[in-house]
Amino acid sequence: MKIGRIFLAEMLGTAALLCAVIGSGIMAEDLAAGNTAVALLANTLATVFALFVLIECLGPISGAHFNPAVSLVMAYRQVLPLQYVPAYVLAQLLGASLGAWLAHGMFDLDIFQWSHKVRSGTGQWLAEVVATAGLLFVILRAPQGKASAMVACYIGAAYWFTASTSFANPAAVWGRMMSDTFAGIQPADAPAFVLAQMVGAVMGLLVHGALNASPNAPETD
Repeated sequence: MKIGRIFLAEMLGTAALLCAVIGSGIMAEDLAAGNTAVALLANTLATVFALFVLIECLGPISGAHFNPAVSLVMAYRQVLPLQYVPAYVLAQLLGASLGAWLAHGMFDLDIFQWSHKVRSGTGQWLAEVVATAGLLFVILRAPQGKASAMVACYIGAAYWFTASTSFANPAAVWGRMMSDTFAGIQPADAPAFVLAQMVGAVMGLLVHGALNASPNAPETD
């Protein structure tokens, strides 16, 4: 029963997050009249608000990972039982697909599609390393009860200071790969993004460990 509730929470949360990311991208591109900065700002705000609400609502059930990199790091730290990881990742990937398809359906687009949007190059890959390292650092360092606001704020900022607009999530890559819209990424570019994100997750974990195991732990010599 517990793993069923967790699976449902992770699937619904990831679906809602990807629906917000992709759906707001479609709406923003339609309304921005070619102004990419305005479209990105609208996309950012919708993502930030949705992420905060989803973490607040679903965090008590599953931890509100919505991200395989986060789940793997939590399993490494023994916060998440290792045997739960496959269910988490499956739920996140399924949710990402459902979120993309739901966004397409709401905007009368073809439900099933593949992105043709090119997102490649060393700058993009470095951006994903930075974005994911920062995300894991924030998650691991956030004081109790403040993770939802801090994660949402960080992602909102990283949309603008990273060249990749901060995917920072292999499940987001999976869902956005299935959407030939403003938020998409072509399948050929997806593996490099995921690899960069995993490198970034490890870096975020290492920096957190170098500072202290807990944000509330006393400093030691």
